[in-house]
Amino acid sequence: MPPSSPSPYLTRHTRPDRPARRLVCFPHAGGAASFYRPWARYADPSLELLAVQYPGRENRFREPLVPTMDPLAAAVADALLALPPVPTVFFGHSMGAAVAYETLLRLEGAGACHVTRLCVSGRSPDGAARPAVRTDDEVVEAVGSLGGTHAAVLDDPDLRELLLPVIRNDYHLIDVYRRRADAPPLHADVHALTGDRDPQVTPGEAAGWSALTSGSFTLTVLEGDHFYLVPAVGRVARAAMEPAQPLPV
Repeated sequence: MPPSSPSPYLTRHTRPDRPARRLVCFPHAGGAASFYRPWARYADPSLELLAVQYPGRENRFREPLVPTMDPLAAAVADALLALPPVPTVFFGHSMGAAVAYETLLRLEGAGACHVTRLCVSGRSPDGAARPAVRTDDEVVEAVGSLGGTHAAVLDDPDLRELLLPVIRNDYHLIDVYRRRADAPPLHADVHALTGDRDPQVTPGEAAGWSALTSGSFTLTVLEGDHFYLVPAVGRVARAAMEPAQPLPV
């Protein structure tokens, strides 16, 4: 049986002995690898489902949080480059879309060509303009405006004390992040997904990802808010798990 985790940055949700393909999922701000555990039920036996585990949460609770994009994306890229190359798809939601994009830039820059599709969910290429510094109340208000599980959890004082530092860190990370205007276009295909009532990104803004790749581009708009993918988990997971194209010969 494969080891439970190839790296602290990667959590395995399926364990094929000889994976033919791989899906790597990147969580949203305040999220963790367990968000993608339910996706395992939609995976076929040949698919290795990995979720990125950022430091400071779940099994990495005691590790220091990473407050900026560059070291986070570099660490994830290093963990993925250590794996055997098989046709791979990235899926990232919200902040995770930006981390997935930056990680893929680093993989392609290192000459890795096995990531054939990037699925970006709930985010435009440059995100929304936000303040670089927020109070705790502003963070809680921002989380509440998006829905999802954290909105209700933060009403509990004990859970709020536990989770707020993680969410505040991630909001700082994505608030100060700026995509490089001179970054080369991706070789991988891009599939953008969004909810039709997402307060953070319109379908037109999500379509902006088309300018960041030399590959094909697809836009899917589903019913729902920022966390449209929770009620539509089956449809979204299956879209991300569509077979990647074979590796170049």
